[in-house]
Amino acid sequence: MWTLRSRVKKTLEAIDGVTEAVVSHESGTAVVTMSSEVADDVLKNAVEAQDYEVTGIHA
Repeated sequence: MWTLRSRVKKTLEAIDGVTEAVVSHESGTAVVTMSSEVADDVLKNAVEAQDYEVTGIHA
């Protein structure tokens, strides 16, 4: 699981505007800190490309 979590973190942090991503497989969450607005679908697609299901995005 560490590999997937690490890949999701790196993938999210590679998105322009994302400054940090804290991913927890145990709680099934990713907390993203952004320096500028990023569209929800960009975040969702990035996570789902790493074999995680996105069930919701909360501000």
